[in-house]
Amino acid sequence: MRTIQFREAICEAMSEEMRRDESIYLIGEEVAEYNGAYKASKGMLDEFGPKRVIDAPIAELGFAGIGVGSAMNGNRPIVEFMTFNFSLVGIDQIINNAAKMRQMSGGQFNIPIVFRGPTASAGQLGATHSQAFENWYANVPGLKVIVPSNPYDAKGLLKAAIRDNDPVIFMESEQMYGDKGEVPEGEYVLPIGVADIKREGKDVTIVSFGKIIKEAYKAADELEKEGISCEIIDLRTVRPLDQAAILNSVKKTNRLVILEEAWPFGSISSEITYLVQEQAFDHLDAPIQRLTTADTPAPYSPHLLEEWLPNSNDVIKAVKKVLYR
Repeated sequence: MRTIQFREAICEAMSEEMRRDESIYLIGEEVAEYNGAYKASKGMLDEFGPKRVIDAPIAELGFAGIGVGSAMNGNRPIVEFMTFNFSLVGIDQIINNAAKMRQMSGGQFNIPIVFRGPTASAGQLGATHSQAFENWYANVPGLKVIVPSNPYDAKGLLKAAIRDNDPVIFMESEQMYGDKGEVPEGEYVLPIGVADIKREGKDVTIVSFGKIIKEAYKAADELEKEGISCEIIDLRTVRPLDQAAILNSVKKTNRLVILEEAWPFGSISSEITYLVQEQAFDHLDAPIQRLTTADTPAPYSPHLLEEWLPNSNDVIKAVKKVLYR
């Protein structure tokens, strides 16, 4: 099987779907002439032309609104934010129009739209460019939220998101665009709302998603040397949440550690913790441990940033804590 970069998987998913359906178009800042801020739309302007790969001005509220309106009129737009930090400028269109229009119109309007771009930290970008927004958007009824961690999942899930008849938030990472992984050349689509067990184990369940899951893999490799077997679940989709995958794993391992790159209050890990204590409390042999960023804005200093983000050593400590070691 061939190996391609994350950005190439994104580009392939969009291009294949645009060849299949002429109602699909891409709009965002620098997506056309510049081939995308992270080169995720490289070559698409040449293939599809300026009417379907559209460079927007620096006006997220405006082009998000154009996307929603065109979706109401039969198109299937892909709206790229250079970063989801900038989506805050257009969040009214996402939450008050895209997410609610189907319900407010009594089912007269579907909004088949994808909002995509990078989320969370990406090095020394400072407090206003390093925020994770998956738990923000997952709080909104009417939105589906996808956060893939590798090229294979990214391509299959983005194709599914584009074909979905409801609005989808598709979150990537600036630090993953160069990641390489095996991706089939043939057609495939992955189901939204289905988690994936990336590594089977028997002693503890680690639930994570997005780029921070790499720290779980590092920790599991080290823990294996000590005879500790970790089961790692990649959520892939945080809304709808694959509750069965989490509960079944916890019932097997009896211990749970949750790793995410977001502030602790009102996080995805908070929701999972409530789910497990409600539906699998009797299976737990230790209190649930969750690892998040520090409860502060992201620092700029690389030394402070290293302390702010959870890492593999933190995962190792949390696993040993639930194992009472």
